[in-house]
Amino acid sequence: MSMLKEFKDFAVKGNVVDMAVGIIVGASFGTIVTSLVADVLMPPIGLLMGRVDFSNLFFVLKDGLTTPGPYNSVAAAKTAGAVTMNYGLFINQIISFVIVAFAVFILVHNINKLKKQPVAAAPNTKECPFCASNIPIKATRCPNCTSELK
Repeated sequence: MSMLKEFKDFAVKGNVVDMAVGIIVGASFGTIVTSLVADVLMPPIGLLMGRVDFSNLFFVLKDGLTTPGPYNSVAAAKTAGAVTMNYGLFINQIISFVIVAFAVFILVHNINKLKKQPVAAAPNTKECPFCASNIPIKATRCPNCTSELK
C-alpha cells in the first residue's frame, strides 16, 4: 500500500501536472507547425524551385506487384505496393524541426529576459591606498598598516 500512496503523491504533485500540460500543448503546437510547413511554407518554396512538391519526392526501391512504375506520387506508389524511399517527406520533417527548435529558442530566450537579474550587493569593503589590503568601508584606520584613511 505504501507504494500506491507514493505513486499518488508523485502523480498529484504540481510538477507532474505542469509537465503533462506542457506535453499536451507541445503536441498541439507540433500539429500547427506541421500544417504551417506542409500547407503554407512548402508550396511557395516548391513553386520557386520549379513546381516541386516535396511531399512527392521519392525513390522507388522496388516496383509494386499490381502496377509497375513509374508512379506520379507517393500515394500511387503505395497503392501499387511499391517500396519507396520518401526523402521529400524527410525534408518536410527537417523544416518542421527547424521551425519548432527556433520557436522554442525564442520562447526560452524571452523567458530568460523576463527573469530578474540579481542586483549586485553594495560593496562592504574597500582597498587601503597604502598597503592594498581589503578593509571594512567604515574603517578610518587600516588594521594592517595602521595608516589613517580619509
